[in-house]
Amino acid sequence: MTAISFEFFPPKTDEQRDTLESTVLQLKPKAPEYVSVTFGAGGSTLNHTVDAVRGLGSRHALEAAPHLSCMGGSRSEIRALLEDYIELGVNRIVALRGDLPSGMASIGDFRYASELVEFIRSETGDRFRIEVACYPEVHPQANDALADLDNFRRKIEAGANGAVTQYFYNTDGYFRFVDAVRALGVDVPIVPGIMPIANFSQLRRFSDMCGAEIPRWLSKRLAAYGDDAAAIREFSADVVAELCRKLIAGGAPGLHFYTLNRAKPTLAILERL
Repeated sequence: MTAISFEFFPPKTDEQRDTLESTVLQLKPKAPEYVSVTFGAGGSTLNHTVDAVRGLGSRHALEAAPHLSCMGGSRSEIRALLEDYIELGVNRIVALRGDLPSGMASIGDFRYASELVEFIRSETGDRFRIEVACYPEVHPQANDALADLDNFRRKIEAGANGAVTQYFYNTDGYFRFVDAVRALGVDVPIVPGIMPIANFSQLRRFSDMCGAEIPRWLSKRLAAYGDDAAAIREFSADVVAELCRKLIAGGAPGLHFYTLNRAKPTLAILERL
C-alpha cells in the first residue's frame, strides 16, 4: 500500500473553515500518513496555521505537520513556535526557505532552509521528523541544476529526514532527480508532490511562479477544452492518475497531494488508483 499525504492551507474566514472541514471529512477515510498545513509568506497566516494544526489533531485525530519558513522569523520566534508545536503533540515539521513577501525588508535570521533545519535540530534534537522541499525541474532561483542539487544535499546533511517534491507532470524528471541525489550519497525518501488539475488558468499561474513545467501536449489538450469544466476534470484526473501509477511502479515511496482545500480533484485521482 502506497503511503499518501495531503496538503491544506489554513482557513482565514468562516466560509473557508467550512470548506476545509468538508474537505477533511471527505479525504480522511483515505487514511493519510499525515497532512501538512501551509502558511503565508513571512508567516502571514501563522496563527491560522497553528489553529488548523490544533483542529486537525483534536477533531480529526490526523497527524498534522505545520510548514515552518525562514522568512521573517527570528530565532526567538521560531523557538517559541517549536515549543508550541511540542505542546500540541506535533511530531513532523515541513521546513522551508519560503518566499519573501513584497515590502518586507528583512528576511529574518535564516537565509536558507538548511540553516532552519540545523536550528530545529539544535533546539529539539530528534523530537521532530523534518521534511524539506526539492525541485526535480530545478528551483527557479537556482544558479544551475548542480547548485540546486548541492543545496538539497545541505538540507539533508543538516538533519532533514525526507523530502517532498514540487509538483511536476514529467516522471522522467523525478526519476532522474532521485538518481542524481542517490549518486551524491543522499538516501532519504523523496516523495513526489502531486497537483490535481481543476483550473487550467490557475495551474498555469502557479507553474509560472514555481518553475513547474506543463508539457506542451498537456497544455494544448487542456486549452482545447475551453470552458468545459467537466471535460477538464475527467481528462485531468486520467492524466494525473497515470502519472501516479508510473511513479508508484518506479518505486516512489509515497504520494503527497496538493489539495488546495478541495476534495473532489484529489478523490477523482485516488478512485482511479
